[in-house]
Amino acid sequence: MQATHGYGSILPDDAANRELVANVHPPDWANPAPAGRYHLVVVGAGTAGLVTAAIAGSLGARVALIERHLMGGDCLNVGCVPSKAVLAAAKRAHAARTAAALGVGPAAGAEPDFAGAMRRMREIRARISHEDSAARYARDFGVQVHLGEARFTGPDRLEVGGRELRFRRAVVATGARATAPPIPGLAEAGYRTNETIFELSERPARLAVIGGGPIGCELAQAFQRLGVRVHLLEVGAHVLEREDTDAAELVRRALARDGVDLVVGCTIERVEAGGGGRRVHLKRADGRAEALEVDEILVAVGRAPNVEGLGLEAAGVAFDPRKGVEVDDRLRTTNRRIYAAGDACMAWKFTHAADAAAKIVVQNALFGGRRKLSSLVMPWCTYTDPEIAHVGLYERDAAAQGLELDTYLTPLAKVNRAATDGEEEGFVKVHVKKGSDRIVGATIAGSHAGELVTAVTLAMVTGQGLGAFGNVIYPYPTLAEGLKATAGAYTRTRLTPLAKRLFALWFRLTG
Repeated sequence: MQATHGYGSILPDDAANRELVANVHPPDWANPAPAGRYHLVVVGAGTAGLVTAAIAGSLGARVALIERHLMGGDCLNVGCVPSKAVLAAAKRAHAARTAAALGVGPAAGAEPDFAGAMRRMREIRARISHEDSAARYARDFGVQVHLGEARFTGPDRLEVGGRELRFRRAVVATGARATAPPIPGLAEAGYRTNETIFELSERPARLAVIGGGPIGCELAQAFQRLGVRVHLLEVGAHVLEREDTDAAELVRRALARDGVDLVVGCTIERVEAGGGGRRVHLKRADGRAEALEVDEILVAVGRAPNVEGLGLEAAGVAFDPRKGVEVDDRLRTTNRRIYAAGDACMAWKFTHAADAAAKIVVQNALFGGRRKLSSLVMPWCTYTDPEIAHVGLYERDAAAQGLELDTYLTPLAKVNRAATDGEEEGFVKVHVKKGSDRIVGATIAGSHAGELVTAVTLAMVTGQGLGAFGNVIYPYPTLAEGLKATAGAYTRTRLTPLAKRLFALWFRLTG
């Protein structure tokens, strides 16, 4: 059996990919007969669709879930799962090469096993795919799974596989896809996106990555650490331009230290194919022209919502090909029967955001709830080394809102666990409303930043101030002591001159 399904092939054709396809788009799957009028029809089986269907099905609703490609969506198949598996291999390869810094010499002549890292990634993806499988959703959640193209034919019905499905409520959760800039010759020369880069099984000698956002930086660093010569090309003046500038600078330095050729402020003029590779013609920020010879090109510059060909016009659902489905704060579309969630409609294009939105949709669509997307406190993380995690407002956001801040920063170099681990680059930076300890935003840069930001997110959700972190007992030594130290910096500001004089008086009287 080949790793093929009704919507194409998954490369390479190996046991892991055949297992993946058998789970998330089984070639022999027979769509069930429509079961009358559904309480909920979900179009798209990525994170938003899967969570919506699972919750509704578990509650006893009659649910149909439709997927044209691979269940699990981007996260399982071409996003979070494969990328983090590759990043883990790259980090260990880097650790082996730099072990001498910890007093442990690296293995003589050791080279990263690129093919082995990619093979392990496919095996992990296949193993996790059981969680998102068609069989599991039918068996464990009572969901009717339909594989095929869905098209709305009216405000309360759609077609899939030549059959009509009627519904009380529907959810558009069709996700988004990678896009490419209009660079002359790029399409003809051939390029990869996150949707195809994980098909590689042999290491390319040279790779050009177009785009210095999170995906571009993560994969540029990972491939460089796995033995690929990487050129990271960014038209802007900095990588990770939307992030905290101090944190982005840490990542820039890490990429350069790893050997990535980082070219910012450049103009990519054209791409040519030839000699079994590609030639990228660019102009650097100083005006110098250059032609880079590479084997592969990875484009990581943006995404477009999957809204075309769904018959949304027939359903009375307004949409924009660039912005996606139009929704209100309760994720309801212009058709009051139809909701949307995930990358097809939201500015937050994260797996965890789609998960949270799905829970809002179930409550609002099936039970008349009034939960709002804007009520969510949304963290995110870029998984470079060091990581950058953020929640709430950046300083620029606060300034735009006229909100005055006090900012408290602790360098990780002052945290003993960071010193013992040899991972002292980074910081904990927390913004509070001026004159208070109410947290309005935080950026954490460094090892395990994505884990640490969850504690700050919890504080924001529950209304705990920064000072509360000073009242917690932390196991010693842990990186979380960076939060404790930051709270301590805030607490010391409360010791006003008057308070100091009162303490001095007390000690004189009791001395």
